[in-house]
Amino acid sequence: MPEKSRDTKKTEPQGQLAQSVQLVKDYANQELTGPLKGAGRWIGYGVGGALAIGLGTAFLALGILRLLQTEAGDTFHGRFMHLVPYGVAFFVAVMVALLAVLRINKQPLNKEKR
Repeated sequence: MPEKSRDTKKTEPQGQLAQSVQLVKDYANQELTGPLKGAGRWIGYGVGGALAIGLGTAFLALGILRLLQTEAGDTFHGRFMHLVPYGVAFFVAVMVALLAVLRINKQPLNKEKR
């Protein structure tokens, strides 16, 4: 059998190129999958909490509006007085939203230990 001639100049750069590509792939995998590993759960809890706070605020504002409209009797009848229950409900909704914004945690997704 004849021996195959090896051209070291062609095989070495291909080996270095393949190693470089593999090194870049491994580095990207390490830097992307590690920090994003728990991001799905983190985002899910955030979206779920936002929906719960939004629905709760909407129901609270609607309940206050209907309470004021039905139980106040003739108190809010007049030229622009019928808008007062809407203003109170809006004010309560804004206060709940402000409270939620003030309670937002500014911590990063992955805490680095020092």
